[in-house]
Formats: sequence, structure tokens, C-alpha cells
Amino acid sequence: MTHPFAEQIALVTGANDPEGLGFGIATELIAGGATVYFGCRLQDQVEALAAPLNTFGPSARPVLLDVSDPAGIPRAFQRIESEAGRLDILVNNAGDGANCSALDETAGQWDRIMTANARGPFLCSQAAAQLMLPRQYGRIVNISSQAATVAILNHVAYSSSKAALNMLTKSMALEWAPLGITVNAVAPTYLMTPGTRPFLEQPEFRKSVLARIPVGRVGSIHDIAHAVRFLCHPDSSLITGEVLMVDGGWTLA
Repeated sequence: MTHPFAEQIALVTGANDPEGLGFGIATELIAGGATVYFGCRLQDQVEALAAPLNTFGPSARPVLLDVSDPAGIPRAFQRIESEAGRLDILVNNAGDGANCSALDETAGQWDRIMTANARGPFLCSQAAAQLMLPRQYGRIVNISSQAATVAILNHVAYSSSKAALNMLTKSMALEWAPLGITVNAVAPTYLMTPGTRPFLEQPEFRKSVLARIPVGRVGSIHDIAHAVRFLCHPDSSLITGEVLMVDGGWTLA
């Protein structure tokens, strides 16, 4: 079995939930041979991860990282540098959203979502790039959304923040390509996760979602983790600034 990420160090933000997308991406990278830091927003999440991560041994390490805290972000990256001496892969998975009409959206809610989905990934990518520069190598993958490409009803702040993340992806890719750092994004359709399960288990809502997906199913955590793994692979060095739609065809029509 080949291990494309052997001896590589990775960080996945928003990876505290064993049933969530970030955790799934992190374990996919571990399976490829990487040592992965699991980003947790709260200290109690770090502590709660101790038992689930025992399975993976020293390859899995929780780290306190709240992407909405500009003072806390450097501390997390300083810890990684101190322990591992480098960073090869960053996956900006942490994010926020709300189901809210444009008329009811508040300034506070708008700022919270923009901070989590755009400013946070930018600051994390900036910190990651500083660690990647000495080796002239790095892979950054942002978790975007189909909602950045096609409008989703009652998701004005979320859609806008993910559209900003797509342009952030392209802008950083352009600047950092000569430095050996690729920056890409993965844009999922609806996934079956703890956050979406209550909605997707409602028959009418699920029916309306499936009517928009030509392949006839919602996405899984594995679908997205596999796409992230592909973009993080050392052989993906010619791919940068791309937004990979993993949407079952939703955005085709």
C-alpha cells in the first residue's frame, strides 16, 4: 500500500465531531500516511476528542483553533511548528451558516458567517503559507459550497461568504503558485452530516433536494474527503485556483 502523505503534517479546521466532515477528511489524510492536527473551536472539544483519536495513535492530534479568533489562530500554528517543525497541508473546513431570509438577516449574523467562512480561512491560509514557504511546498484546500455558484433560498450570507471564499482561493493560488503552494476548493452539494440530517430526513425537503441532483443522491462525507485527498496529493501540483464541484450535477442546469 502506498502512503502519498508519509511524513507530511496536515491541519484540518473544524474537525472536532467524529461524525462530521472535518473529522472524515482528517482520517482520510491519516489513511494516506499523514500526521493530522484536528482543529477544535473549544477546549472541551479538544478533551472530548482524546478517546476517539486513540485509535489513530500519534498520527492524530487535537489542537485548539477557533477560526473566528484572530489572536488564537497564530497560537495554533505556533504549536504545530513547535511540535512538528512544518506544515504541508491545510484544509479550511470550519464554517458557519444560517437559514435566514435577506429581509431578516442581521448585521451580527452576517458578520459571524463572513468571519467564519471567509476571514477565518484567509488568516489560517496566511499562517499556513508562512510555514510552507521554507520548503517551497504546500497544499491548501478550502471547503466551499455549491451555494457559492447558484443561489440557495434563504442563504444570502452563507452564499455570499462562500462566493468570497472561491475568489479568495483563486487570489491566493495566483500569488503562491511560484512558491510551490497550491490553493484549491471543494464545493459540495447537500451532504448527510449531523447538521443536515434533521432536514434531509424530512421527506418533502429531501424530495426537493434530490430533484435538483442528476445523480439521484445526496453527498457523503467520503465523497468530499476523497476529493480533498486528490487535491492534497503531491502529484496534483499542476492544479491550483480551481473550485471542484462535488455536487452530483446540481450546478449544471
